[in-house]
Amino acid sequence: MLPVAVDAMGGDRSPGEILAGAHAAAAQGIPVVLVGPDGLDGCGDLPLITASEVIAMEDDPAQGVRRKKDSTLVRAAEAVRDGKACAMVSAGNTGATMASALLRMGRIRGVNRPAIATPIPVPGHQPNLLLDAGANAEVQAEWLVQFAQMGSIYAKHRFDIAAPKVGLLSIGEEPGKGDSLRKEAFGLLSEAKGIDFIGNVEGRDLMKKTADVVVTDGFTGNVALKTLEGGLKVLFNALLEAFGSKPEYKEPADALLPALLPLHAQMSPDTYGGAVLLGVDGICIISHGSSGSTAMLNAITLGHEMAQRGLVAEIAAAFAAD
Repeated sequence: MLPVAVDAMGGDRSPGEILAGAHAAAAQGIPVVLVGPDGLDGCGDLPLITASEVIAMEDDPAQGVRRKKDSTLVRAAEAVRDGKACAMVSAGNTGATMASALLRMGRIRGVNRPAIATPIPVPGHQPNLLLDAGANAEVQAEWLVQFAQMGSIYAKHRFDIAAPKVGLLSIGEEPGKGDSLRKEAFGLLSEAKGIDFIGNVEGRDLMKKTADVVVTDGFTGNVALKTLEGGLKVLFNALLEAFGSKPEYKEPADALLPALLPLHAQMSPDTYGGAVLLGVDGICIISHGSSGSTAMLNAITLGHEMAQRGLVAEIAAAFAAD
């Protein structure tokens, strides 16, 4: 089995938390190769691809990839391209992670633009997928059809959904609702083969099982994603503050916590490890900048599983058949 290439220097909590997650994955039998500076402390017995540069969070993504050719992100992407790794994982600069994957791995033939597919938790069910969650601020209607095709394949591989339902994020359920992009995309999606398009969905449907895959432009998708993340965090923090606000609340709070903790875990981004950049010729996992060891373990596991299940090959085959 090829290893998963892990950017040891990416993220707010690198390298410590990243290395802890990598070691945890290796302990579970997943081969891992770290990408970082020579002599990186904490590698242990994990192999290391040396890289002398790091693309910082504040760096311009495209310029960073072009100028820092010996960066951890570029070397991780090259490891996948050259067949030395089955996937790459980074919690670093999101734009630079996308750029390194696109410029080094290339696009799958027939794919116009890659898209970030992010799991959206649904209480009591498998998550939904939202794409694009930030790769393309402006899109064309035909790209949304491709996002739907790639998202459907990914939903089958990751969540074992046999026939994923696809929805188009808009401001109303009726076919005529939305701007010109949404109206044109609605028509194209309705005629597209190989996807189960159910029509428009609204923001309130993102965390309901109305659709398994929700497609939109990257600007809207990223705003929706960050809104959900922020809202859930505020809600859970408010609950904890309420539980501790009065002494008489302690006993009922202690009784409720065992039921709430699994829900909190299901809602946490750490549980899902990261988002997948669909459409590039390799597996690229984009993790949250604040990822800790648990998130990194889950991201590495995800990269390994998607490589084992042949996600990229199936997307390539689908577009070759079009």
